Amino acid sequence: RDRNIPIYFFTGNHDMWMFDYFPSELGIPIVRGNLLLEIEGKKLLLGHGDGLGPGDYQYKFLKLFFNSKVCQRLFAFLHPWIGFSIATSWSKSSRLANLKKDEQFMGDKEHIWIFCQETEQKQHHDYYVFGHRHLVIDMPVGNTSRYVNLGEWVTGATYAVFDGEKLELKMA
Repeated sequence: RDRNIPIYFFTGNHDMWMFDYFPSELGIPIVRGNLLLEIEGKKLLLGHGDGLGPGDYQYKFLKLFFNSKVCQRLFAFLHPWIGFSIATSWSKSSRLANLKKDEQFMGDKEHIWIFCQETEQKQHHDYYVFGHRHLVIDMPVGNTSRYVNLGEWVTGATYAVFDGEKLELKMA
C-alpha cells in the first residue's frame, strides 16, 4: 500500500465478518463477491470462490445465515472469549474435516470449474482466478480462457503473476 499498489481483500468461508478496519485504516477494499478487472485488454474474474457453482447447499445456507444482521447481532451478545472459542473451534473443525476432500481434484464435479464454464458461455473472461479450493489448479475453460485456483496458504504458498499478457502460477 505504501507504494500505491492496489490490494483487495476477498472474504471467504473463514472471514465473512470483515467490516471496516481494512478499508478505513489501511485503504484496502473488502470484496465480498467476485471482482472483474480489465488489464491491458484482458478480463480477469477474481474471487475467493466459496459457494460458486452447483451443490454445497448446506454451506450456501450457512453463508446466508452468517452474513445476516440477525446472526451478527446475536453473536455480539456473547462475551468475546466465548465468541472467539466458538469461532476458532468451528473454523478448525471445518478445515480439518475438509482437508482430505479438498486435496483431490473432482473432475467434472469441480464446482468452481463448472461455474467458470457456465459464466464463460454468458460472457468471456480470459482468466478466472479463485482461491477457495485447497488445491492448485490451472485448466482450460473453453478454447481461450483459463481457470486458476491458487491453492491454500496453510501448507503451500502459491500465487499468480499477471504481466499484462499472460498469468503464471509461482511458488513462494
